[in-house]
Amino acid sequence: MRQDYYKKALWLSYFTVLYNIVEFIVSILAGFIAGSIALIGFGSDSFIESLSGAIMIWRFKKHGKISEKEEEKIEKRATRLVAITFFILGFYVLFESVKKLYFQEKPDISIVGILIAIASIIIMPSLFYMKYKTGKNLKSRSLVADSKQTLACLIMSISLLIGLLLNFLYGFWQADPIVGLIITGFLFREGYETYKEEELCSC
Repeated sequence: MRQDYYKKALWLSYFTVLYNIVEFIVSILAGFIAGSIALIGFGSDSFIESLSGAIMIWRFKKHGKISEKEEEKIEKRATRLVAITFFILGFYVLFESVKKLYFQEKPDISIVGILIAIASIIIMPSLFYMKYKTGKNLKSRSLVADSKQTLACLIMSISLLIGLLLNFLYGFWQADPIVGLIITGFLFREGYETYKEEELCSC
């Protein structure tokens, strides 16, 4: 039974990486085309999530093949890199958001961005629940923490959708960089918590 949970954890990690890579590519392209820093920030977070998911895949594939001490040592190095990536992307999104507000750089309407936000809102709740339940069954702190990052992605998706819809329906273009600032807060918080706890995807 326990081995089945490890297989499920591995399958969920593969799905997380695949979905977030697609989400990253689509969000970044749509963000640059529309000039939407909120979409670019959202896509940046998806990229980091795919990195974290890749670490989870490595961890569950190596389970039982290397010593626990060696596993912890490599995971700590990898998660520190993920934490640093959060900060780098956070500063970029912060700079672009402030610049767009100051110079009044209005983004174009992005239907693709609205659709990718809706897709995330539909998919993330189920993915969060399955990761959380599997992590609890395995008593895996890192998988439970990874599930919380998925939950954070859901919250970011809702914020992104609100910002894009405000621009689409009412022409309130300022909502886009404001959402970018909200996403910056998520990036800095996740980076700080991950680095402080030295635990994968700590939220």
